[in-house]
Amino acid sequence: MSRILVVDDEKVFRSSLAEFLRGQDYSVKTAGNGEEALELLEDHDFSVVLTDIRMPRVNGLELLEEVRARRPEMAVMLMTAHASLDTAVNGFRQGAYDYILKPVTLEDVVHKVENILDQQRLRQQVDRLQSQLRERLGFEGIIGDSEPMQQVFDLIDRVAALPTTVLLTGDSGTGKELVARAIHERSEVADEEFLAVNMGAMNTELVEAQLFGAEKGAYTGSDRARDGIFRAARGGTVFLDEIGEMPMEAQAKLLRTVEHQEVMPLGSSEPVSVDFRLVAATNRDLEQMVEEGTFRRDLYYRLNIFHIELPPLRDRREDIPALVDHFIAQHARKLRRPAPTPTNEAMKALMGYDWPGNVRELSNVIERAVILASDEQITLEALPGNLMDCETEGGAMSLDCVVERSERDHIRRVLELTDGNRSEAADVLEVDRATLYRRLDKYGLD
Repeated sequence: MSRILVVDDEKVFRSSLAEFLRGQDYSVKTAGNGEEALELLEDHDFSVVLTDIRMPRVNGLELLEEVRARRPEMAVMLMTAHASLDTAVNGFRQGAYDYILKPVTLEDVVHKVENILDQQRLRQQVDRLQSQLRERLGFEGIIGDSEPMQQVFDLIDRVAALPTTVLLTGDSGTGKELVARAIHERSEVADEEFLAVNMGAMNTELVEAQLFGAEKGAYTGSDRARDGIFRAARGGTVFLDEIGEMPMEAQAKLLRTVEHQEVMPLGSSEPVSVDFRLVAATNRDLEQMVEEGTFRRDLYYRLNIFHIELPPLRDRREDIPALVDHFIAQHARKLRRPAPTPTNEAMKALMGYDWPGNVRELSNVIERAVILASDEQITLEALPGNLMDCETEGGAMSLDCVVERSERDHIRRVLELTDGNRSEAADVLEVDRATLYRRLDKYGLD
């Protein structure tokens, strides 16, 4: 039996509404103001809280804020007069499930309550199915039942409990950070910090201060001392993503840090001991960079103690249906929409595509499809044109599809030629960076 809390300072209305709801087979408790309601919430669980907005002491919006903070799974519906309709709409934006205008029609209240309960039951069912899916196919949040992913899971299990440095390689979007987190979660330092740093996004001029720390006044604008990421780890895991983007000057200091578990902060003459476990990742060919002189050979050997290569999505297509189900549930919940079902034609297109942007691209495509889904179905029309087969029944090709595929492949080749340097790629393509970023997002070439 669903439990409902009715909160209103008008005793006659409160009692009448409660009595009517009890007649509809709901378990109902009442409170005369928000303060009384909060006391009841300490000892009771409710599916829905129906609350007036204007009340003494703790009003309805304040109650809504408290419920959202304490019991986010609990639904709140606001009741308000026409004069405070704007306030109710604001409350709706702040997380209320719905609102209803006074004077209320009791049948309307029941109808809205049933809608809320239906949404809750649907969400619980989705959560339950996701949990079952994770148990069947997941590994610390990583979805995959294919042979290549089972090999990755086996390597994670073998190295997680050891302090060994791990190097993760693979194309962009294959889930290197997820694997790094899985290693951390299965390690003996799982209760400590997991600190992820994207070397490609760091300020080049301040990279040493950000990694190794700095004393006050060590560089222009340094008005305070900085610990740096390795000191901040305090026994946890440091994940250095895009390690191939690290400047040569910083590579020498990283080598010393890894070998001796100590850092030399900028502006200091005394080394500081640090305690961390290192996982590094890259989508670049570090061996080639070593031969070209852009990556230190000794650092490469020190990082490449235990290597895990993540397979691209095109090499584990059997995982795509499970990933599609996972992302549909995830994005539908985030967008507060019903979870749609892909048609056979849509799933065929998803299975047949090469996914140059890998799992990240698939997630982006599914989010877009959930937004465009009609009649709770993901059809071909909800998918980007570059996923479609360019050939028509007559053997001709769709011009839009050919242009999009050609543009995607050309951008990918330019990125490879510039070693992923977006600024250089934009110059070669003769477009501004904003345009390039839009294309990268569109084609999943992040």
